[in-house]
Amino acid sequence: MGENLPGGPKGARLRYDSLGRPVQTLRVKMVLLGASGVGKSSLAQRFVKDEFRDTTPTVGCAYLTQLVHLRYVSLRFEIWDTAGQEKYHSITPLYYRGAHAALLIYDISKRETFIRAQLWLKELEKHYVPGFTVVWLVGNKGDLALNRQVSVQEGQSLANDRGLFFTETSALSGDQVNSLLMDVAHRVYECIGEQQGGLSEWQETPLDDLQHRDTSSLFASCCRVGP
Repeated sequence: MGENLPGGPKGARLRYDSLGRPVQTLRVKMVLLGASGVGKSSLAQRFVKDEFRDTTPTVGCAYLTQLVHLRYVSLRFEIWDTAGQEKYHSITPLYYRGAHAALLIYDISKRETFIRAQLWLKELEKHYVPGFTVVWLVGNKGDLALNRQVSVQEGQSLANDRGLFFTETSALSGDQVNSLLMDVAHRVYECIGEQQGGLSEWQETPLDDLQHRDTSSLFASCCRVGP
């Protein structure tokens, strides 16, 4: 896909297309929502480092980034891993407002987390403009299929009814995790394209500039829900 030269986000190589033009890097805000213990932080670690490790409950929100290369563009995912505990519920909207993608995650071996995901969806719908955020229902912990309490059909049915995308994953084994991130990337970019007011371009900012920068307008909603 063209030549790679030094430079770019987090030491990544700057990519050029077949005509020698630099490939644009666009920023995507993605938020992970769901009850405590469903594996949000483990999925985030898989997205970024392709590794699994036991995690402690997230306090408030954790922030990670990952660069995804598509054919004609790169997307810099800014991943907000929110806390699932009830005591943090009131502050969570501060993190997912303006998200381009939202993953609603539940544990397939715990039905209460599936119910909780539906409550998160209702909450999410209060804070984004309908039709301008890609929302994905994710049944995690596929490695616990022998203890399954939520069937694939139930997950797919909920997604179909609410206009969501649906995938089952396993952060432990890595099954379907990378393909999920790529599918989200393609959907976000296909929904936005190059339309005005869509994804903004990411540019590396000198550390000195960050001290004086207003970050309140970094993110804007963009993508439509559904196929």
